[in-house]
Amino acid sequence: MSIENKVVVITGASSGIGRATALLLASRGAKIILGARRETLIASLAEEIVKSGGQAFFRPTDVTRRGDLEALVALACERHGRLDVIVNNAGIGPISRFDALRVDDWDAMIDVNIKGVLYGIAAALPVFGRQGSGHVVNVVSTAGIKILPTMGVYAATKNAVRTITEALRQEAGPHLRVTEISPGMIATDFAESMTDEAVKAAIQKRSSAIAIPPEAIARGIAFALEQPADVDVGSIVIRPTAQD
Repeated sequence: MSIENKVVVITGASSGIGRATALLLASRGAKIILGARRETLIASLAEEIVKSGGQAFFRPTDVTRRGDLEALVALACERHGRLDVIVNNAGIGPISRFDALRVDDWDAMIDVNIKGVLYGIAAALPVFGRQGSGHVVNVVSTAGIKILPTMGVYAATKNAVRTITEALRQEAGPHLRVTEISPGMIATDFAESMTDEAVKAAIQKRSSAIAIPPEAIARGIAFALEQPADVDVGSIVIRPTAQD
């Protein structure tokens, strides 16, 4: 029951939940492979981990490009000879009402939140198959549990990933573990992707009032990873106690 020496790929690692997860797992001895679009931030994070005595490598990664995910997984295998975990964390949430007709935002959420996860799974599964072991962790959202106005497309993308995760779990067999983590209101830069200024302001106000730190989600991910190989933690929901 240890995270030490596990090779972990994390997408969306430059900030928020991804960054917090990288720091926590590295502090527990995991070998971290960081992927995100913002190269300066993941380079700085890798340096921070190494200076603290951990192990980290990085590669600029746009999850809407299948080849980027393949290259990120390949980096893990090149550096460490294996991959134990992929955390499909990258996600965006430019939410709005349907009648605002922000169709470009809908497309972007589908590309990042659904296809990005599928590309991560597709990159990791061949490695897991060769090894006879592996762990897929998909970051979902409580937005898919309680549906609210403005959240329609975002929640739909997250529930698509919930469905993908459960089907993968059932297909996985005895040697592949599959976990979904559903964060509630978390203190991250999530609102920065929002293009509807009124909705963005409302979310930021709500977040400042009740949000919990991303380290709460990192601890949930660590809990799932540290279980014995024959224990599969299927689903974890982590939200503020103040969240409806």
